[in-house]
Amino acid sequence: MKILLYVCLSLAGLLLLWVLALCAKRKKKGFYGFLAYTYAHRGLHNSKEGIPENSLGAFHRAAQCGYGAELDVHLSKDGRLVVIHDESLLRTAGEDRNICDLTEKELSAYRLEGTEEPIPYLEQVLEVFRGKAPLVIEIKTKGSNASQLTEKVCRMLDEYPDVRYCIESFDPRVLVWLRKHRPTIIRGQLSCNFVRERNNLALPLAFLLTNLLGNFLTLPHFVAYKLEDRKNLSFRLCRLIWGVQEINWTITRQEDAKEASKDGRGVIFEHCRP
Repeated sequence: MKILLYVCLSLAGLLLLWVLALCAKRKKKGFYGFLAYTYAHRGLHNSKEGIPENSLGAFHRAAQCGYGAELDVHLSKDGRLVVIHDESLLRTAGEDRNICDLTEKELSAYRLEGTEEPIPYLEQVLEVFRGKAPLVIEIKTKGSNASQLTEKVCRMLDEYPDVRYCIESFDPRVLVWLRKHRPTIIRGQLSCNFVRERNNLALPLAFLLTNLLGNFLTLPHFVAYKLEDRKNLSFRLCRLIWGVQEINWTITRQEDAKEASKDGRGVIFEHCRP
């Protein structure tokens, strides 16, 4: 009988720890005005029309259409804030070289997807969105540069008080830094089913990130979860118990965008027009 009691108490304790680990900020009504917009994933791009992802053309197009935009920021070898999704240039610029190994001068030689579009920098995108719809800025860390990159992004954003934005990352270290040094910035934890899509992650880390078990350290204002994976139990508990704001990526059908908006979820879209 005592053994059964100990087992029950242990299970209850583990359940409590699980729930506490999922802790997040409770969403505010209107979510700081961000839900008034939908967000073009990597800009309003269309390769068939010669508008590459994460290009200035794609960001101008999104801003002109009244959309917000989601974008990705890497750190170059000489400390520039480079707007591009992949760590390598292979997919978007045709050469397998990493952003962190290249200087601004070297990056200037590349063009995106066979067009004349150069690889942009964060300040160029911020200029496009002055006084316009907000930005969802994803910080792409490499190795141990999370603090350096996040600080540089925040300092750059300080120079553009007329640009609205929030910051998100798959890397909890980014959110930990923001919580400590810039607590007023809206911060979001990105996630998906990393156990299935390992992305070279060790299984324990993939499990932790999939199930949001670092939330007690990061206390995100929102969780941006992959649309196809949003039935994850930890994520559902996080929404149910802690009331965190949900954002879905990447929505590719108008009906999914409409359903998400009606449900109060944020929309990051691609290949459709919500």
